[in-house]
Amino acid sequence: MTLPYPMRVLIACECSGEVREAFRALGHDARSNDLKPAEDGSSHHMQCDAFDALAQWRPDLLIAHPVCTFMSNSGSKHLYIGMSKQNGPNPERWENMRAAAKFFRDLWDAFDGPKCFENPVMHGHAKQLIGRQQTQTIQPWMFGHPETKATCLWLHQLPRLVPTNDVRHLMASLTPAERHRVHHMPPGPERATERSRTYPGIAAAMASQWSPLV
Repeated sequence: MTLPYPMRVLIACECSGEVREAFRALGHDARSNDLKPAEDGSSHHMQCDAFDALAQWRPDLLIAHPVCTFMSNSGSKHLYIGMSKQNGPNPERWENMRAAAKFFRDLWDAFDGPKCFENPVMHGHAKQLIGRQQTQTIQPWMFGHPETKATCLWLHQLPRLVPTNDVRHLMASLTPAERHRVHHMPPGPERATERSRTYPGIAAAMASQWSPLV
């Protein structure tokens, strides 16, 4: 699909500005959106609900990072009281998971154009609720960052990302804590934000590979 250049791009559920700035660096009119303010104080950030931002900005391309706390496979144990199936389901956690899946599904359905939704590996319950499998799974080491963090992309009218700088070989000299930096982040108020931050190499690949040739 041929998109206009420059494009109007909306990066939903992003306050870091990482993906927004990667697209702006290539001349696109990109805006980020989140309920929280932009970390960099950018005027190209829309602090509002994602659906309001989508209606206001009317982008040519949508990239979204829906909240993954309740849908990620790494947190599936919390669906049960005391993190044990023997104790039965945790009603509050299941309700939050259903709400997160509904948000993902509704935002996906709200935009018919080219789009990419990004999330960690999901557990089976969440996948069943959103009703679609990811298009591809990428790792930071494919894009210049010697770390592991499986990231799933759901793509529509966009090609799969092609690795730009495979540095997997560099991880042999790193400690497990360095290789799995995100996984080993200590608990704290900023842990969720830091764990969901897009790697610069991945953001740059999105911008360069999904921008039309000029």
